[in-house]
Amino acid sequence: MARKHSKHGPYEDLHDDDEAPPPVVPCWLCGRPTGKNVVLHHPVPKSRGGRDVVPMHPICQQTLIANFTNSELQRHGTDVEGLLANPTVRKFVDWVANKDPDFTATTAKKKR
Repeated sequence: MARKHSKHGPYEDLHDDDEAPPPVVPCWLCGRPTGKNVVLHHPVPKSRGGRDVVPMHPICQQTLIANFTNSELQRHGTDVEGLLANPTVRKFVDWVANKDPDFTATTAKKKR
């Protein structure tokens, strides 16, 4: 009696071993290559009319959120240099520069 379903999936032969890896995208804040986890961050918050997104490491996004309010992020817009002028953010970027792209750690909470 013939099998009703094949032992292998019907699309198993379609895998191409010559696929190129996805292009490495740099993080918008620190400039390091992104790893497996990429966050699409709104430089201008959506609540303030922002539509554009930029790729970031989760830890970099958490640092921005902990150090700036939505109003401050709206004022800076897409100006990375303005954000890096903040001593706390500059210290973080210098510290994380030699870390693995998928490095993660706890970040400081928002100062209220």
